[in-house]
Amino acid sequence: MALGAGLAAHFDGARMAWTLIAFTLAVGIAAHCLDELNGRPLGTLLPARALVIASAVSLAAAAAIGLWGAGSIGVYLVPFVLIGVALVLAYNLELFGGALHTDHVFALGWGAFPVLVGGFAQTGAIELPVVLGAAFAASTSLAQRHLSNWARRLRRGGLRVDGTIERAGEEPETLDVATLTTPAEAALRALAVAHVLLAAALVALRLS
Repeated sequence: MALGAGLAAHFDGARMAWTLIAFTLAVGIAAHCLDELNGRPLGTLLPARALVIASAVSLAAAAAIGLWGAGSIGVYLVPFVLIGVALVLAYNLELFGGALHTDHVFALGWGAFPVLVGGFAQTGAIELPVVLGAAFAASTSLAQRHLSNWARRLRRGGLRVDGTIERAGEEPETLDVATLTTPAEAALRALAVAHVLLAAALVALRLS
């Protein structure tokens, strides 16, 4: 989201802050609560009722911020709000038989969409630099998804790994889950840090 705001032709710190709050509520809280409600991937012991209430309240608050913002940004912000709510519900609850719970929908919904909204919230228009930024975010989110899928399958479902890697002039290296997942997990952490630093650099540039 901050990446889109930083790429917009005009920058308003207050608008970015409100957009950040909305995305924190919708994605940071609501999406993760719904995800946990639908299969307990994080393995928490939070009651289902608490997850439902937290997700409903945070998603409603995020939508309210968006609708309130439409008063100053323009009515064309409303479709973004509706799409955002639909994405959180359909993706995390795996509605429609999980048809939208795919790597490409993740890349578009969790990567490109926040960048587009972040830019649109600044100017009320979809600008080329923001579109290119959204394409960047979708591409890197897809890369993240591929790495995450691989590591998660091994960590959560791998019962046994058997094999060795032989290199010329070196001792054979025994394969285990850690050997196969550590590079992917390190790359995931580096991608996360890189995105934060890039967005922070753009925002710092616009504030300077």
